[in-house]
Amino acid sequence: MSVRVRIAPSPTGDPHVGTAYVALFNAALARQRGGQFVLRIEATDRGRYVANSEQQIFDTLHWLGLDWDEGPDKGGPRGPYRQSERLPLYQAAARQLVELGYAYYCWCTPERLEEMRAEQMRNKRPPGYDRQCLGLTRDERARLPGFDDSPVIRMRVPDRDVPLTFDDMIRGPTNAPMPDDQVILKKDGYPTYHLAVVVDDHEMGITHVLRAEEWISSMPKQLLLYQFFGWQPPAFAHLPLLRNPDRSKISKRKNPAARLLWFQEEGFLPEALVNFLALQGWSMSDGREIFSFDDVVANFDVERFSLVGPIFDVDKLDWMNGEYIQRLSDAEFLDRAQAFLPGPGQESALRLLAPHLKTRVKRLKEVCDQVEFLYQGKLDLERDLLHKQGSAGGSPSALDALLAAEAALDHVAADGFSESAVEAALHAEQAKREWKPRPFLMPIRVAISGKTQTPPLFPMLAALGRERTLVRLRDAIALLSEPD
Repeated sequence: MSVRVRIAPSPTGDPHVGTAYVALFNAALARQRGGQFVLRIEATDRGRYVANSEQQIFDTLHWLGLDWDEGPDKGGPRGPYRQSERLPLYQAAARQLVELGYAYYCWCTPERLEEMRAEQMRNKRPPGYDRQCLGLTRDERARLPGFDDSPVIRMRVPDRDVPLTFDDMIRGPTNAPMPDDQVILKKDGYPTYHLAVVVDDHEMGITHVLRAEEWISSMPKQLLLYQFFGWQPPAFAHLPLLRNPDRSKISKRKNPAARLLWFQEEGFLPEALVNFLALQGWSMSDGREIFSFDDVVANFDVERFSLVGPIFDVDKLDWMNGEYIQRLSDAEFLDRAQAFLPGPGQESALRLLAPHLKTRVKRLKEVCDQVEFLYQGKLDLERDLLHKQGSAGGSPSALDALLAAEAALDHVAADGFSESAVEAALHAEQAKREWKPRPFLMPIRVAISGKTQTPPLFPMLAALGRERTLVRLRDAIALLSEPD
């Protein structure tokens, strides 16, 4: 059958990685079945609303290539797609439930509700509304303590035949706890999640709901609302939650990787992140670990989900991102790395280094540290660090190594200062003096970069060029020649 699926993130801050995780599988199901993928903005919590969050949701999902068919930015036949623009619909639905006897007005003050909950805890009774307002008119309730002139609307949970078991596409028959009389319309006229999601999914023709397993406990109250309205509910699949290494739910408070923007800031490739997210609780039938979104579409099956919440292993993502980086052409790699470079320029030098950088970095953010030496003028070298690179009490000392390197490279022509030419010159000098490679080459590395961890030395020298190389070697020689 043709499917209509949706994701419905809330604009309450930086987009959560779970939004991308759920979007991935909804989009895959829609594309596989020739259906529609809807983006809806669930903005009913006005206290947590963040103005730029909606645009961040659009931008990060587009960055991942997870596009939608209908949404606030595109429109569509079932709009509007922002809940803040659908308030009359929810208000009418709540009033309809009151008229049908499935909901009622509640005038209890927050203080009265807090006292009720405290008493329930003291008496070790299950939490839930005590129905003080049920069956009362406004005037009758006003004569009792704890009256608030602005009521909410609560759903009335039946005393029996509440649907506490439902069929989940991943989990099969699934149990959920007994609900109480939840608020469905707040004092400000905004719906709570449970009313809005049921009304929106029905009005937008959603046939399948793929969402996180944390919503399992909400199923009875939502299924009741479908019954009250006389609507057919969609099919449900509750995806396993992403977990921290300690098995707790991944959250922005505990884990920076919970922020979807973090992956852009660190320099993960979107195609690598999509691949990684697809392996969170799901797998390809042939066991492949590297695959594309199109592969997910072609092979998607909800039965391939594990019920165990996957550990969000950033080390594995680093490995996977490194694999994707190595598969880029040099030109594409430099284009992707552009935002992480220390500054403009150095194009020819970067082209020389690109093949070596691709094998060294796991995140594009790491490129900056690797190529920083190209963008620097006179280096602030550490004399002790230079000294340590030569032979300890043997030959060559760091100063001997630099003097020999300066003499060898001074004979290489500027227009022939290539990787192979500098390698040949330095190897010949090393062989002539019968020096070991490390105490000869490491002082050169530190002299031209100020660091011990760098790309391979010979491409670095070629990228830096003859004049800048000789200037830095001479600066290092002068530093080591100073009296102690």
